[in-house]
Amino acid sequence: MPPLIVGFDLDMTLVDSRPGIAAAYRALTARTGVPVDADAAVSRLGPPLRVEIARWFPPEQVDSAVEAFRELYPAYAVTPTLPMPGAVEAIEAVHAHGGRVVVVTSKLGRLARLHLDHLGLAVDELAGDLFAEGKATALRAHGATLYVGDHTADMVAAEAAGVPGVAVATGPCSAEELRSAGASLVLTDLTGFPAALTTMIRLALEQ
Repeated sequence: MPPLIVGFDLDMTLVDSRPGIAAAYRALTARTGVPVDADAAVSRLGPPLRVEIARWFPPEQVDSAVEAFRELYPAYAVTPTLPMPGAVEAIEAVHAHGGRVVVVTSKLGRLARLHLDHLGLAVDELAGDLFAEGKATALRAHGATLYVGDHTADMVAAEAAGVPGVAVATGPCSAEELRSAGASLVLTDLTGFPAALTTMIRLALEQ
């Protein structure tokens, strides 16, 4: 049997970063004077940052706003972020099976690392600044067995990597949307992950 390598998305899969990211957006508004509806912004987590920034800033200001947001991020976004229910146990379950955990996220790797370190989430590898099909590159490079995420784009990533996509309906996408996007299995949240891991491994072997 090949080694068990489980890929996880970060925002709204392993961590609830909405309070911290909302705080960072409010700080961005204070710095730039450009109003950003922080609550609306954090209801759409998943795509790259510049997609959301482009909703609020004119094209010529997007790059500078992205840079400013990332400068503000460590001070505002990390401390309020919490693990998603079942996240710690999901990681432990992979390790208990002798497996490795790889976080593959659209967030910059150095910012993602701040969350993982602050929360003590014991992941083995991290790949950042990747979205949708782009995540498949990292999943293939790490030999992922399956990929777990909350967004339809995560299911696109799993399909592109040729591995089962396991969805958690904890983010902006409904269970129906995740199934339609190709999820092999949809969980309410990660609390169901340890019990379902054996089934997931079997799904992966059938790919």
